[in-house]
Amino acid sequence: MIYSERSHVKGDETVGEAIAMAVELPATPSVASRLLARLMAASLRTLGGVVKPGSTPLRIVREAFDAIGRTPLPLGTKIKKTEDGDLWIAAKDAAEDGVLLYLHGGGFVCGSPRTHRQLAARISASTGLPVLLLDYRLAPEHPFPAAAEDALAAYRRLLGSYAPERIVVGGDSAGGHLTACLLADIARERLPMPGAAIMLSPFLDLTGSELADRDAAFRDPFVPPEYALWCGKAYAGPTLLTHHRLDVLTVRKHGWPPVLIQVGDTECLLGDSERMARSLRRAGGYCDLQVWPGQVHVFHWFAPLLPEANAAIKQIGEFVRAVSGQTVAA
Repeated sequence: MIYSERSHVKGDETVGEAIAMAVELPATPSVASRLLARLMAASLRTLGGVVKPGSTPLRIVREAFDAIGRTPLPLGTKIKKTEDGDLWIAAKDAAEDGVLLYLHGGGFVCGSPRTHRQLAARISASTGLPVLLLDYRLAPEHPFPAAAEDALAAYRRLLGSYAPERIVVGGDSAGGHLTACLLADIARERLPMPGAAIMLSPFLDLTGSELADRDAAFRDPFVPPEYALWCGKAYAGPTLLTHHRLDVLTVRKHGWPPVLIQVGDTECLLGDSERMARSLRRAGGYCDLQVWPGQVHVFHWFAPLLPEANAAIKQIGEFVRAVSGQTVAA
């Protein structure tokens, strides 16, 4: 499975024609990608089938995740911690008049700016924008709408310093859901939309309506469906998963900025990305859906070791430069 789909509409002209991006995805996964998928299937996925979701103390999971994220940053990367625990990550030549607000993944229950420093640094280098890694509150201690409210508050603060068309919002996995929720909240609050949005392997349908069937047909080497479901419920807390701010796939999307979605075709969450793309297109929006063959959940995390991760991050930069400032008419 390999494709990159784009969609339309901006007046009488398609946004796709206006952007004119040429994207060629690899036809087959690299040797490194195949080895990674096999390693994950034999280790993380196997362990996930034995250890029940929620049985391991979250403190241990969070500390382990943070430890993995303590890798050296690319040469020349600037890093600054705010009083709130957020991290500013900027490549050597990052612009000062724009910003990318990044919402990290981790199933809403783990992850932090520390775990995503490396990825943020590479995205900063690719886009030419400094990245603000938000230290949003985690579930289950802080269930919905805590993280969503943190994201909206951060966006409001950025509007005080940057032109909206120079702001990009994005995130991976659970951060992809928070990105979609943020866009819906921005529309609801009638705030200016950002110039673009990116979603990397987004976890969008917290009910997991398609996870089991998709995983049965093609076993995800990384994410067990039952773990994703547990994370979604932990985040929702007492709120129904069908709440309008949680059900980001069906929320009204008119006026959203151009969206880039990148996902691996091994993921049980692939259907979430496909449904989001269809939803955006029905609303008349522009969406570039890139399905990368043989790639695991948030494969970008494995840059610079994975050729596809490097290529995908490069595509993020090209997308942001091409579409930032072009929003679709409501």
